[in-house]
Amino acid sequence: MNAPDRYERFVVPEGTKKVSYERDTKIINAASVTIEREEHTIGNIIRMQLHRDENVLFAGYKLPHPLQYKIIVRIHTTGRSDPMQAYNQAINDLDRELDHLKKSFEV
Repeated sequence: MNAPDRYERFVVPEGTKKVSYERDTKIINAASVTIEREEHTIGNIIRMQLHRDENVLFAGYKLPHPLQYKIIVRIHTTGRSDPMQAYNQAINDLDRELDHLKKSFEV
């Protein structure tokens, strides 16, 4: 069969960054964040967290191909915020929410 080995879904190859950032050259305050070895679960969580930010005009993600294990998150922000700043804030907020959820189960 032509499908890649299962471990390729999770293990990031040597020399490949887990997260890469690329500014959009055509739209001001827009960028793409590529996250290797992730799929719909993480893409949708990040997208929803970005939508909570009032400075984010658009947030969406896509899986380029079912056999490519990466997601591309597109972010477009207002002039008051940078796309990378919005992405970092969303990740930090999610980290705090997950810590709170973990602590609530431990009590």
